[in-house]
Amino acid sequence: MNLVIVESPTKAKTITKFLGRGFKVESSFGHIRDLPKSKMGIDIEHDFAPDYTIPKDKLKHVTALKKLAAKADMVYLATDEDREGEAISWHLTQALKLKPAQCKRIAFHEITKSAIEHALENPREVNIHMVDAQQARRVLDRLVGYELSPLLWKKVARGLSAGRVQSVAVRLIVEREREILAFKPQEYWTIEAEVTAASSPSPSPFQAKLHSIDSATLDKFDIPLEVRAKEILTLIENNSWKVARVIAKESKRKPAPPFTTSTLQQDANHKLGFSAKQTMMFAQQLYEGIELGAEGSVGLITYMRTDSVNLAEKFLVDSKDYLATLASHYQKAAPRRYTTKSKLAQEAHEAIRPTEASRTPEEVKPHLTAEQWKLYDLIWRRAVASQMPDAIMDQTSVDIVVGTCIFRANGSIVKYDGYLKLYPDGVNETLLPPLHDGDAITPISVKPIQHFTEPKPRFSEASLVKTLEELGIGRPSTYAPTISTVVERGYVMKEEKKLKPTEIAFVVNDLLVEHFPNIVDFQFTAKMENDLDDVAEGARPWVPVIKEFYEPFKIRLTEKEQTLSKKELTTETTDEVCDKCGKPMLIKLGRFGKFMACSGYPECKNTKPIAGAGNGKSAEENEAQAKQLAEIQEKYKDIMCEKCGSPMVIKFGRFGPFLSCSRYPECKAIKNIENSTGVKCPQCGKGDIVAKRSRYGKTFYSCNQYPDCKYALWSKPTGEKCPECKSLLLFGAKGTVRCSNKECGYKTVPTE
Repeated sequence: MNLVIVESPTKAKTITKFLGRGFKVESSFGHIRDLPKSKMGIDIEHDFAPDYTIPKDKLKHVTALKKLAAKADMVYLATDEDREGEAISWHLTQALKLKPAQCKRIAFHEITKSAIEHALENPREVNIHMVDAQQARRVLDRLVGYELSPLLWKKVARGLSAGRVQSVAVRLIVEREREILAFKPQEYWTIEAEVTAASSPSPSPFQAKLHSIDSATLDKFDIPLEVRAKEILTLIENNSWKVARVIAKESKRKPAPPFTTSTLQQDANHKLGFSAKQTMMFAQQLYEGIELGAEGSVGLITYMRTDSVNLAEKFLVDSKDYLATLASHYQKAAPRRYTTKSKLAQEAHEAIRPTEASRTPEEVKPHLTAEQWKLYDLIWRRAVASQMPDAIMDQTSVDIVVGTCIFRANGSIVKYDGYLKLYPDGVNETLLPPLHDGDAITPISVKPIQHFTEPKPRFSEASLVKTLEELGIGRPSTYAPTISTVVERGYVMKEEKKLKPTEIAFVVNDLLVEHFPNIVDFQFTAKMENDLDDVAEGARPWVPVIKEFYEPFKIRLTEKEQTLSKKELTTETTDEVCDKCGKPMLIKLGRFGKFMACSGYPECKNTKPIAGAGNGKSAEENEAQAKQLAEIQEKYKDIMCEKCGSPMVIKFGRFGPFLSCSRYPECKAIKNIENSTGVKCPQCGKGDIVAKRSRYGKTFYSCNQYPDCKYALWSKPTGEKCPECKSLLLFGAKGTVRCSNKECGYKTVPTE
């Protein structure tokens, strides 16, 4: 009997059907050894030797695997082919005490019969260099987390954490927020016209925009004020409009390469609204295997943690055969090959693609959840479309002369769809009527339009992943857990699908930037990733890499433990006095941000939120919080504790205001405060729609009669009803308003 060990039960089930009776497939259920949770678990004095332990909940399972391994002729370690998977295989050899002659490592990029058979025919040894790279990352992150986090607890607030990659991600988010807060809009104007071709028998209006005056092309800010816009309108008045020049040209658009981990997370976020964590979870399910009726469990996609855009020869042939079923002109004579730019990627690895080009999304839809199907559809279309011909566009530019001014209209139509048939990536057609030099044009309206520059938007998960990748920070396996970590630990909240830093993020980031600059330095962190890549490639040993980082880090840490003062970092004096005892009030910093507290603590425990500037919020946010606080204080001023009868006081936590017993900590009773939108629930008619926070810090809106009524929305309702279907209207991005009924499609766009 041969024993095959994989990480997950689902993967084991899929592989079992490809192997004969001589094989038994078992799961390790992920890692079976790790660093202990209760202590550092690293012997710093002896080359950072890690002290691995088997968690209690894994002991029984490890014992069972040992018994199976002892009876097996050969043990095949079939964990994922990346550093994490290689480390799991190595830990299995150690925990099960497997001898080299008794075990072999096999790896594959897809869970198909041919891939499994090829792997068994070509076994190898565990790649100790990849194991060392993963071990170095684990040790490095443990050193930073277990030594820097306690400093934050002592000097700032309990419950805080720091991490090598997570702290850099927080810095990016904080610095973007500061750019937004400091941004000053700049006014500019454009002159835009709606016109028709005078000679057309059935004229269709089209748009044209002022392009130049007196042969000088207008830059963005050349019309800074309305007075200048009106001056230009006088130049246009009483002048004829005619076509000065028509330029038509053909252009081609190439399909994007198949997905890597990063581009999949970005596209799934943009097009499907999936978080990075959701994307990887659904992709893992598709990779490990889905029950397809009589066919059994089938792996639908290749491995989803990759930096490569390479495609297997078999897939190139299969996709060409499939495209022939659409039409012969959708086939390319030669396959399209993409070059991987990432240093880390290995061309033997593959991009994320379907295991079978002929297995269409429609074919597997009955067997998938809605989320699984959406992701498979996206992956399948992107991979197959990468082997289709270029799309051909006809682009037309029309210059219209009006006195000394030139207006320009641009049009674009798809002449040949090519890859767009399967993967329409945001192509907008603008049709212009047939026009020729000298044709007369009839203006319908000419308007000056006011604009204001806008700051860069907050990071979405997609744009943060893209930025981390561009900076060389993190690797495919780290993007999703990094974002989840900064949200779960209260540094970042999701607001309208954007990542907004909390107040504590500003404070912790500033402390790290000033006192531990290397930890949050982009270039330093990217260099560390490159060093780990060198370890994985066998170019350098892992211990010197850790030593080079740790020794100066430890010196600085020891220095800061002695010199940093919690009072100086977290306390500010104010001119306000306590309304309970008359002593001065101080601004203090807690885990969830700044708050005002009485200097007479612990005798006086009076606290209240800060509604002024200097807390990382805009003036509008501070004003809104002050107004909210005043309303809450009035509404809840006479509320008594249901447990002990003492007065309840208002406090602010991670998720906003709440009521707490004034006898805390003797009495720990709390009561939620509803943040009502003032909109009645359309489903039950009894409750109100209130704003809530999910466990990951994301705002949503639901009926306050839950669990009797489970009506919920991800966007804030306007209070108005859709004119077409009478469902609630919701606030959308950039001032839009849309219907909450997805089947309706009603949407309004603000006019400038």
